[in-house]
Amino acid sequence: MMQPIAEPFVVEVWGKLAGVVLKEGDAFRFHAIASPFLALDGAAFAKPGLARLAAARLDPHTRDHTRDPGRSLGSASHSASSRPL
Repeated sequence: MMQPIAEPFVVEVWGKLAGVVLKEGDAFRFHAIASPFLALDGAAFAKPGLARLAAARLDPHTRDHTRDPGRSLGSASHSASSRPL
């Protein structure tokens, strides 16, 4: 019996298409669309939202918030998402 194909989860960072996430077994695999997100191509994540957070760390708009090694990925995402576009 074939399993149904899960809907892709589109990942955008600052309005730029980063890639799509597809469910593969127990993981969600990121498929990059463009630079700088190609570094994550093929990476597996436990949840689709974690792929978006990882992509946000690679985007030049959020880099200033993610350079501090003392900050968690969640804090960097929160800082970036609360800034006006």
